[in-house]
Amino acid sequence: MHLLFPRGVEFDSSRGSTGDRGRKLAVFFSPPENQSVEGFSSPPVNFLQELPSYRSVARRRTTILPRDKQSGTLLKPADSYGSHLEGGITKNLSSQSIRKYALNISEKRRLRDIQETQMKYLSEWDQWKQYSSKSWKRFLEKAREMTTHLELWRKDIRSIEGKFGTGIQSYFSFLRFLVLLNLVIFLIIFMLVLLPILLTKYKITNSTFVLIPFKDMDIQCTIYPISSSGLIYFYSYIIDLLSGTGFLEETSLFYGHYTIHGIKFQNFTYDLPLAYLISTIAYLALSLLWIVKRSVEGFKINLIRSEEHFQSYCNKIFAGWDFCITNRSMADLKHSSLRYELRADLEEERIRQKIAERTSEETIRIYSLRLFLNCIVLAVLAACFYAIYIATIFSQEHMKKEIDKMVFGENLLILYLPSIVITLANFITPIIFAKIIHYEDYSPGFEIRLTILRCVFMRLATICVLVFTLGSKITSCDNDTLCELCGYNQKLYPCWETQVGQEMYKLMIFDFIMILAVTIFIDFPRKLLVTYCSSWKLIRCWGQQEFAIPDNVLGIVYGQTICWIGAFFSPLLPAIATLKFIIIFYVKELSLLYTCRPSPRQFRASNSNFFFLLVLLIGLCLAIIPLTISMSRIPSSKACGPFTIFNTTWDVVPRTVSTFPSSLQSLVHGITSEAFAVPFFMIICLVMFYFIALAGAHKRVVVQLREQLSLESRDKRYLIQKLTEPEDTALRASQLVTVAPTKPPWVLSRNFKIYFSGI
Repeated sequence: MHLLFPRGVEFDSSRGSTGDRGRKLAVFFSPPENQSVEGFSSPPVNFLQELPSYRSVARRRTTILPRDKQSGTLLKPADSYGSHLEGGITKNLSSQSIRKYALNISEKRRLRDIQETQMKYLSEWDQWKQYSSKSWKRFLEKAREMTTHLELWRKDIRSIEGKFGTGIQSYFSFLRFLVLLNLVIFLIIFMLVLLPILLTKYKITNSTFVLIPFKDMDIQCTIYPISSSGLIYFYSYIIDLLSGTGFLEETSLFYGHYTIHGIKFQNFTYDLPLAYLISTIAYLALSLLWIVKRSVEGFKINLIRSEEHFQSYCNKIFAGWDFCITNRSMADLKHSSLRYELRADLEEERIRQKIAERTSEETIRIYSLRLFLNCIVLAVLAACFYAIYIATIFSQEHMKKEIDKMVFGENLLILYLPSIVITLANFITPIIFAKIIHYEDYSPGFEIRLTILRCVFMRLATICVLVFTLGSKITSCDNDTLCELCGYNQKLYPCWETQVGQEMYKLMIFDFIMILAVTIFIDFPRKLLVTYCSSWKLIRCWGQQEFAIPDNVLGIVYGQTICWIGAFFSPLLPAIATLKFIIIFYVKELSLLYTCRPSPRQFRASNSNFFFLLVLLIGLCLAIIPLTISMSRIPSSKACGPFTIFNTTWDVVPRTVSTFPSSLQSLVHGITSEAFAVPFFMIICLVMFYFIALAGAHKRVVVQLREQLSLESRDKRYLIQKLTEPEDTALRASQLVTVAPTKPPWVLSRNFKIYFSGI
């Protein structure tokens, strides 16, 4: 069994010394001169067996020994680390770059000389491969450096990072990611759906439209009266622009414009319904993969940082400073943020200790209180959802009124009633949740996470409630023969996909208007009042607006969820979302620079990025649910859209599979059958269990390596203590020799007994 020693200390069992330091140990191991102590015989091996690492290994020898026989000894002498590392590096010089190793310049130069020496003994073909590999790597590095200069808002985000730290910078980087994501989504929909129609419509290519055959359908289900009143009043354009009705309803912005069965080119027929469905599946899959890919990096960092509390304290004290900060006020804010984090950690430690000291009566009382408060939270959520349901029903029943029977404000109020109720719910519920959480006796960190989780659920669930309310109204027939004939409420919703798209369009426009209104009419006047009327007590208590990162993130995730749901019903909604987020970027930047102050509860960049993407992933999952139900369960409109001849949107997939060759059809049916799904699910479960077990093994190895590092430090302290003890004992002996003779002789003998027993 190998033992841990400080680096540079080598033990020679034949001599019982370790160089200069070994001679000191040898002096310590041998009895002092002119002294004879009975039974004092401490060979070096017995001394080494007193090391903490040896004792720990001996205690666990029965469990570690089989592991060491299989995979090699876990504990290795520290003096062999350099030779082992050098051997590993020299073996991989051909495939790894020296720049990647954490070595000093002299070591890297020596390794470079070894690499050049090895190159001389290679064949010309191997040398050419080495040089070409290096040249390709240099080209890729230069290309990456060039692409960094082409990043969107690179200069602005760097400036924000320098003035306000990486936490706020991560919010603007996240906003840039959403801009790029929506741009890619729009390009997917444009290339698959809109571009073939434009090429045919403007005679750019030799192609014609294949119209939908309505002869096989009931004529009553194909009636689609466009909701336009001739734009009689001057404000009708404004109403149409804000609600998506009128002239906008007939454009390519909404689903009803794409009432085309296909596009016939010279050699093939472009299946527009299939392309429309594929574009929806493609942008959802792309969003999922992109979010997961970006969140894996933050998850790794968070997994590494899930250490013990002592290491957390060390990281905050020794590695908590953000060296990107160049502003004095932001440096003071970072100081206060670190103090706040340390206070929060101490508070969490106090609460953990308090939990450990709780009696059974106190535990029952606190859990009963939490149960009661969570019932209040559920009641608040249920009240908000019911209010949204009632507002949606009222708006849908009264928006069919003629425009000339109501005034301008009344019309807008009815059209935007669900959006107004959702916005009020999103504004009021976080205040209620923040008040309730103080009585639940959680730690400060858990309070923040639980409040944010409740707000996320509230914001994103309101959209789902709106969509499901619309779905219930669309499918409710109430003994209507026309509804039973068409499969949906054709009288109120002749083209229900377009009307759902209009609701999503109104939600996005209203959310954008609210962001601009809050910034212009609240934040800027508040900044002026705080600056020029600071002597007023009320203004001083109100204070300057904080740039709260979680609230701003929830706002843009809410807008992105609307875009994911509405892109199927309004194909150009991702383009509107891209333009909206671009404007929001500049509005938030101006608000941050001139009206807001950063929140004292700052976020690390890695934690922020992972939190943002986690919330975004929740929004994507909630967006997939109503889309899946609407495409697979609700009958498609018979008066508009590319799916009029299909019962549901998903029916285009079996129709397409039926056109495949018989062998390919058999393969597809076999893959989608239960005989394939059950074994595939079992194999996936086995692979998942394997990776879980592998992760557990890696975690245990990490724990053992941490224990090894701790034992190494304890060994060093033990050796240093033993090295310094002879000097201390000699000093104590000299003090005992100079003791005044007035003391009784038994005191001196007692001190000598203590001395020898200490040895």
